[in-house]
Amino acid sequence: MSAQAPSAVVLVRAERFRPNPATAADNAFQADVPADRSATDVESRALAEMDAVAEALRGVGVRVHVFSDSDHTRPDSVFPNNWLSTHAGGLVGVYPMYASNRRHERRADVLEMLKRQYRVQTIVDYSGLEMDGIFLEGTGAMVLDHVSRVAYTARSHRADTHVLERFCTDFGYEPMAFDAVDSGGVPVYHTNVIGCVGTDVALFALGMIPDPQRREQVRERLSVNGRTVVEITEQQVREFAGNAVELCGRTPDGRRRYVMVMSARARASLRDDQVAAIEQSCEIVAVDIPTIELAGGSVRCMIAGVHLDRRPPQVEPEISEAVEAIDEDPRTADGRDLMEVGTGS
Repeated sequence: MSAQAPSAVVLVRAERFRPNPATAADNAFQADVPADRSATDVESRALAEMDAVAEALRGVGVRVHVFSDSDHTRPDSVFPNNWLSTHAGGLVGVYPMYASNRRHERRADVLEMLKRQYRVQTIVDYSGLEMDGIFLEGTGAMVLDHVSRVAYTARSHRADTHVLERFCTDFGYEPMAFDAVDSGGVPVYHTNVIGCVGTDVALFALGMIPDPQRREQVRERLSVNGRTVVEITEQQVREFAGNAVELCGRTPDGRRRYVMVMSARARASLRDDQVAAIEQSCEIVAVDIPTIELAGGSVRCMIAGVHLDRRPPQVEPEISEAVEAIDEDPRTADGRDLMEVGTGS
């Protein structure tokens, strides 16, 4: 398994998708639904886009776990990476969410699937901090370098640095917090819109970090292991170029296949030299998701990567001759009925 690029993902097929009015105030990337589109039209378009993402990932050999959601009160449930993260060694994180109508996106059935199919040792749940007005929205708030163990985090009310410190202590990361703003001075609401980290390449809008010293520290930390840093502009960020994710698929003959997954809009915003730098280490997979992007998130936000070891297939244990001799009646594995028969005779 690649440390940075997971080979399996969790997607949520949100049947009642719409841009979330509760998050519009601080999400500068969110847009209104065109006036000529009905709610039903938006939902059907979004579902087709979700299915296209799942199909594209399966097409490059990524294992995809899809969960349906028909609850109309969870318009943003298509973005599970804000409440869930998984980590090598069997660790799972569950996070506190800023918008109250997003907090019930957390799903026990997703966690149960992970425990059933993967080796989960510990679930660390920070969601109780919501009652104190403290938030850290998963791998939206943090861009994680699983190789160098760094958590890049743009400070915002969705990314509290005290919770970040707790996360880094619990999961073994180095916190690297910084301020990031757009040209109008508006803070970036989620770190994963301005950058992503792959195994050998990172896309990052370093120019949106106003402190020159901190900007150079982030640049140096990103590249310290030889990783190529592709700097993207604020305009490219607005086209969701930073909201990408590296995954590890498989070729038809079983070889590893590293892919950088992003939206078609993001791919179209990249210059030829940026594309060439990315494709030195992984191929770009682009999917058109204009309806989902109305909600202010793109492909990265849709994907909760699974960095856990897969459990081996369940195999029924062989019954030895000694056990067969004792268990004369297979219907009475605990012997209770045999005892009752013996008592009555």
